[in-house]
Amino acid sequence: MLCQTCNKNPASVHVTEILEYRTHPEEQPHSLVEKHLCASCVDVANLPVKPAPAKTIDIWKLLQQSALSSKQSSELTCNHCSMTLREFRSHGRLGCMHCYEVFARHLTPLLHRMHNSLQHVGRLPGVDAVALDRMQRLHSLEQELVTAVREEAYENAARLRDEIEALRSS
Repeated sequence: MLCQTCNKNPASVHVTEILEYRTHPEEQPHSLVEKHLCASCVDVANLPVKPAPAKTIDIWKLLQQSALSSKQSSELTCNHCSMTLREFRSHGRLGCMHCYEVFARHLTPLLHRMHNSLQHVGRLPGVDAVALDRMQRLHSLEQELVTAVREEAYENAARLRDEIEALRSS
């Protein structure tokens, strides 16, 4: 494209001038005038030109570095089977038993949505209903014992200890 002023040299500066602009959205659109000038005509035209910074910044490289660093930091990986969070989300299966710990923060809301609970309720393989009730009662008593000891309620703690021993021996 040639300079619009001298019609000789190639245009190297492109200026967009806003002649009128609207202050409210309902007004008529503003009018723009585009000018294409060569370097010598720009000097004569005395345009308000801001000089380029001495050190140029490669924005593309900055964007690539930013994307790479965010990808690396967000790419959670299991140290045992090398499964990534992205792979888990695409396959829907975990790679090993350690993945449950590595991806726990992401699994918890998923399991809660699926089962409407974060605690297992139901049967366990190889455990009948009576044994399951006994295990749950034992766990509850152990928690009560810890609380009693912490609160220095030693008579209650002794009673709970005896009850736990009786349950374990039966």
